[in-house]
Amino acid sequence: MKNFFKLLIKAIRGEEEDFTSGPIRRSIFLLAVPMILEMVMESLFALVDVFFVSRVGTEAVATVGLTEVVLMTVESIALGIAMAATAMVSRRIGEKNKKGARKAAVQTIFLGLIISIPIGIAFWFGAEKVLELMGGSPHLIEEGATYTRLILGFNGLLFFLFILNAIFRGAGDASIAMRVLWLANGINIVLDPCLILGLGPFPELGVTGAAVATCIGRGTGVLFQLYFLFFSKKSVIKLRRSDFVWVTATIARLFKVSITGAWQYLIAVASWVFLVRIISSFGDQPLAGYTIAIRILIFTILPAWGMANAAATLVGQNLGAGKPERAEKSVWLAGFYNMVFLSIVSVIFFAAAPWIIKLFSDDPLVISEGVKGLRIMCLGYIAYGYGMVISSSFNGAGDTKTPMYFNLISFWLIQIPLAYFLAHPMGLEAQGTYWAIAASESILAIIAIYVFRLGKWKTISI
Repeated sequence: MKNFFKLLIKAIRGEEEDFTSGPIRRSIFLLAVPMILEMVMESLFALVDVFFVSRVGTEAVATVGLTEVVLMTVESIALGIAMAATAMVSRRIGEKNKKGARKAAVQTIFLGLIISIPIGIAFWFGAEKVLELMGGSPHLIEEGATYTRLILGFNGLLFFLFILNAIFRGAGDASIAMRVLWLANGINIVLDPCLILGLGPFPELGVTGAAVATCIGRGTGVLFQLYFLFFSKKSVIKLRRSDFVWVTATIARLFKVSITGAWQYLIAVASWVFLVRIISSFGDQPLAGYTIAIRILIFTILPAWGMANAAATLVGQNLGAGKPERAEKSVWLAGFYNMVFLSIVSVIFFAAAPWIIKLFSDDPLVISEGVKGLRIMCLGYIAYGYGMVISSSFNGAGDTKTPMYFNLISFWLIQIPLAYFLAHPMGLEAQGTYWAIAASESILAIIAIYVFRLGKWKTISI
């Protein structure tokens, strides 16, 4: 037990470590602990945010739900770039090439700037149109447009939280990424009730307050990241002025990996957009119930993604070190641990769903929909525990194309048609979409496991 706590403290503090040698379980632990804690704070923020927004009203929760679907599209692009950053930086670190890792990091920053700025301008001026296209009522648009404008207009903050943390993770600096999100989301959590409800000297801004708190928190997080990249002696990658040179060949490689990585997420997000449109056709209450249920699920999915991110880093670094078998063993172990965790969570959610949903709403229809959504969607957790780790391991190897095909089959060919069929022709309404989600996620996991066992990912170069 004493050794366990020593290792736990070492993981949280973060020290430069060689993850290409030594016990695999130890490597998984040192990487996964800060990544899981990082995602715990992210998921805690998601719950706290919707908790205080729900105090404003059902329309406020629905506004967050509609905006979040569009934000997920932007996140997909950021995650695609982040994915490429982790793959390239981890490969260079595995090769003991820190100069190459710094070069990859800088080119990633350039790519993020080029893409995020025009997106922010477009959404700043088109916030009302976004909510209208997503099926929001006129009153919802009038009350929620400012929230949407701030969240989507300042998307660059989210871009760089993802991209710079991906650089840290690829370098094995998982504890720095953890501190960044704890700071950003900690500020957000503190400011949420103050700005939403108008506590003390703060103005009562309603749902707009949630957006202001989010932008302040994310902005602070980005400044903290830049400090570590440029000034901290603890960071594995410390950027210099001389590193800021445009390298077309590296940008091209990053873009190639990023674009399929982005499509990987865009395919999934497009499916979620269709699902939300289906649910919103049944009214604001089902949409609010779904929004609450998905935020609760995110509370456990994000920590599980911490384990998946650890697997991606181990794959990249071990492939760079010429140890593909060690990379594969790391993935199977991480997948097993993740499956056990999500299986336990699934049982808890299924049993306690009514009490959990009641914490966020007192509307009987919202509670009813939230309970159905939580119970049905968590049934896909057992398979998803393995599936998310294996999909992430392909990304860590630099093969973003294969998971893109997984998502295309699972979400567009299965999830969307099945959701529509169950919701409308079969008359299950919103409940039909929940069953479609559980089924498609399980099928995705089965496909991912089969393809991973073929081993072609071991030969990818980046």
